[in-house]
Amino acid sequence: MTLTFAELPLRSQTIEALHAHGFLAPFAIQEMVLPIALADGDVIGQAKTGTGKTLAFGIPVIERVIAPNDSEWEAFSKKGLPQVLIVVPTRELCTQVTRDIEELASNRGIRTLAVYGGRAFEPQIEALHAGVEIVVGTPGRLLDLSRQGQLKLKDVSRLVLDEADEMLDLGFLPDVEKILANTPNRSQTMLFSATMPGDIIALARRFMNQPIHIRTQDSEDEGAVVTRIAQHVLRAHAMDKIEMLARILQANGRGPTMVFCRTKRTAQKTAEDLLERGFKAAPIHGDLGQGAREKALSDFKAGKSDVLVATDVAARGIDIDGITHVINYQCPEDEKTYVHRIGRTARAGAHGIAVTFVDWDELARWKMINTVLDLGLAEPEETYSSSEHLYKVLDIPAGSTGRIVKAKPVAKVENRPVKSSVHVKKDAPKVKTERSRVRTKKFKES
Repeated sequence: MTLTFAELPLRSQTIEALHAHGFLAPFAIQEMVLPIALADGDVIGQAKTGTGKTLAFGIPVIERVIAPNDSEWEAFSKKGLPQVLIVVPTRELCTQVTRDIEELASNRGIRTLAVYGGRAFEPQIEALHAGVEIVVGTPGRLLDLSRQGQLKLKDVSRLVLDEADEMLDLGFLPDVEKILANTPNRSQTMLFSATMPGDIIALARRFMNQPIHIRTQDSEDEGAVVTRIAQHVLRAHAMDKIEMLARILQANGRGPTMVFCRTKRTAQKTAEDLLERGFKAAPIHGDLGQGAREKALSDFKAGKSDVLVATDVAARGIDIDGITHVINYQCPEDEKTYVHRIGRTARAGAHGIAVTFVDWDELARWKMINTVLDLGLAEPEETYSSSEHLYKVLDIPAGSTGRIVKAKPVAKVENRPVKSSVHVKKDAPKVKTERSRVRTKKFKES
């Protein structure tokens, strides 16, 4: 019998908020974490991407927060000071986690604040002064605000590290250690990660209190490769990739799509090429300002664009339901990057399609990825935009080309006589200049 949220020892407001947003029963990671986390135990949660980790830690921290609308608020001595700190590796994940928490917490008046770089300090400082219960932030900005004395960490009672392995990859581990050291009154610490490198295990041993390690990956899925994804690997020529991509984007059933590139320049150029060909594409990479990145992401979520062309760093933590295709325009650097990329689709029980382009000079890298993950795709089939098997395996309608913009008809120009730009009326009175008057007077006098 499947457990439901209504059967868990949760506040009625939390259950109402879960039901209002369509959450009736927990996913596997949530079902395993919630009993321990609700009992205030430290947790290490290891699960592949897209399995619902945010609710696994979000529900317990919301339950333990003392909020302005609660009966306990009047007697609470630390009104307005952060009670919960959630540390995430990227700005995009920060805004996403904040939004998910707000959906469940707003009916109790819980104030949640997203804190990250690339934005002015002043609005974040004003919000902290006004009072917040939950702070979600990236390590650098959290430490900056703490050093300025604007963010009080000593009273934080619950701390969550989300996507810990990505924080390690991005070099944030020293900052994370400082944050942990500056929160001495923690009564609960939760750490979530897709993989468990040695440095993360050492961090957990140092700062956590007898944590329970919960792991949802089964032995047949050791590489965290989502088995519900149909994976296609094609040997592609660099000059033909954009044509192949344009045809794949016309496949039957193709919905919101993410296209991954290794470099910022390639991501920008690919998005521009797709726009010129008539696709609703948007780039997201490190050279864009934070405002532009947030607009690209919000447009993609709202359906104003349906192709997001991203670099790996910019796309870390992006969690959007309904993505049908992930296309690796450039071969990933390693197996972890490959798993992270294709994990953007087939989320929360859905199915998806992943296509990887492998150029001739990338074959060695791809074979290494294939060996580590045991995909059985060591020899990608040589493929061009005109190849019949490309249309067949990806269900592309026959006759599709690399462009969906119809050529604009050339306006007809009638053969009319060209008019001079200077118009002089025939009957216009002659105007004598002052110089001509003087000359005429002298002539008469002589």
